Amino acid sequence: MCGIAGEIRFDGAGADVTAVARITDALARRGPDGHGVHAAGPVALGHRRLKIIDLSERGAQPMVDPELGLAAVFNGCIYNFRELREELQGHGYRFFSDSDTETLLKAYHRWGDTCVDHFYGMFAFAVHERDSGTVVLGRDRLGIKPLYTAERPGRVRFASSLPALLAGGDVDTSVDPVALHHYMTFHSVVPAPRTILAGIRKLPPATVRTILADGTTTDREYWSPRHERRHSDAGMSAADWRDAILSSLRTAVRRRMVADVPVGVLLSGGLDSSLIVGLLAQEGQTGLKTFSVGFHAAGGEAGDEFRYSDRVVDEFGTDHRKILVDPARMLPAVDHTIAAMAEPMVSHDCVAFHLLSEEVAKSVTVVQSGQGADEVLAGYNWYPPLAGVPRERAVDEYTRVFTDRPHADLASILEPEWLLDHDPSREFVAEHFARDGATDTLDAALRLDSTVMLVDDPVKRVDNMTMAWGLEARVPFLDHEFVELAAACPPELKLAHGGKGVLKEAARGVVPDAVIDRPKGYFPVPAIRHLEGPFLERVRDAVTDPVAKARGLVRGDWLEAMLADPNTQRTNLGSNALWQVALLEMWLQERGV
Repeated sequence: MCGIAGEIRFDGAGADVTAVARITDALARRGPDGHGVHAAGPVALGHRRLKIIDLSERGAQPMVDPELGLAAVFNGCIYNFRELREELQGHGYRFFSDSDTETLLKAYHRWGDTCVDHFYGMFAFAVHERDSGTVVLGRDRLGIKPLYTAERPGRVRFASSLPALLAGGDVDTSVDPVALHHYMTFHSVVPAPRTILAGIRKLPPATVRTILADGTTTDREYWSPRHERRHSDAGMSAADWRDAILSSLRTAVRRRMVADVPVGVLLSGGLDSSLIVGLLAQEGQTGLKTFSVGFHAAGGEAGDEFRYSDRVVDEFGTDHRKILVDPARMLPAVDHTIAAMAEPMVSHDCVAFHLLSEEVAKSVTVVQSGQGADEVLAGYNWYPPLAGVPRERAVDEYTRVFTDRPHADLASILEPEWLLDHDPSREFVAEHFARDGATDTLDAALRLDSTVMLVDDPVKRVDNMTMAWGLEARVPFLDHEFVELAAACPPELKLAHGGKGVLKEAARGVVPDAVIDRPKGYFPVPAIRHLEGPFLERVRDAVTDPVAKARGLVRGDWLEAMLADPNTQRTNLGSNALWQVALLEMWLQERGV
């Protein structure tokens, strides 16, 4: 829900309200239901509202509480806000709204920046203390809600999207060479705090940042899941783990029904989204709205999985809409999708989510989605090869199975000025793997994927594409208690039955076996995977544009060879190598960089 923005100055000047208004306006699609800007000397806060909880104007933002001397802007949802509200009322706090934003304000006043420990939800926020001038920024544990920052001497700005900060002006838009290396290695993932632009950074997940009036800044990481076996779980059988996983997921799904508007489900026909539908049915939900998307086949590749989603619809009698995308919509959709990206994302799934979200937003404002299960419960095919790998070989094996290409291969793709004399992506993996709290190689890989790679690929994809249409997506598989439980689960139970074994066992009796036992699928967008016709021409126009040539990221000989044979060369994980480069260039051009 919503988009937030702001500026904090440390040079004695008042906040630039006009710039904050421009940033806020650029977030309009995230919050079409209302807007506001609040300024107090060196601090200005901006907000675009999507009405989901407390639809009255009492829930409008920026929210100011004169009695407490606090002002806040908030994006997301605190699912347990009613329970916290009751607790805070017991401490003497008086409420003037029914919104979770006000609960955030009171919770901050009561507990300071440790208020985040009390929240179950997804969120990004800024709280301004009137009397001290301190501003506190916070982001949820799994990074479901984004928060970007741009610093200049004497000030810092923040916003829910990178392009919004560009609208504010005065940003260093040069390409960050280390971020470029990450982009080309981790199939477009640029881990926090970097982004592809040198002048914009993002607050890491599970982090609160305290900014004092003089500009002094401190960060505190408040959560990190332990991927190791717990003494309290000793003696648990496979059946016990199955039951615990199902119970935890049931709670996570129930939590995400908190809203003052109807909540639907994005139903791909895969296990994860189907299980959400099944659990909601067991909770007594009737008339549940579900949505599926499909595309016409291309290059011999099917473009829909309706046969599976139809089984789920028949089983639970949902109010279902099946969306088959007209091929004529595809080419314009590519540009619209790129425009919606806060950062460049190479996955062709982005186009699917963008088109799906456009249609879904006509019916509901909130949906649940099955994103995250594969990273949390070892559902991808690169996890089994990591099982049993000695820790001294862990980094080598992870980079072999997960990355797009080895560091040395970049010399044949990038122009020499962008080549680095070290491998920052491998170094990032090594640093992450060296941290305490992961028992073996697979545990370390799942921790990295669920807390970093997931955040800046599937989760960001869902947030960007849904919020482009004023649609809020909630992800129960990323409930932090569920993630903690899954992290403690023995790896062999997760790897069983071809991946997500413990979840498949939990799903028996809830969803049809045909959905559980089906081959793993995905959101196929064949026209992007197999570049030809107008799609290839769109790519060609972007990478041969004078702006691209002047930028000089990619070697001309490599580009010429790829344009002559656009569909043969794939990354290690199967992405179209030309699309990866072209998508980055199209995104930069869309941003006016």
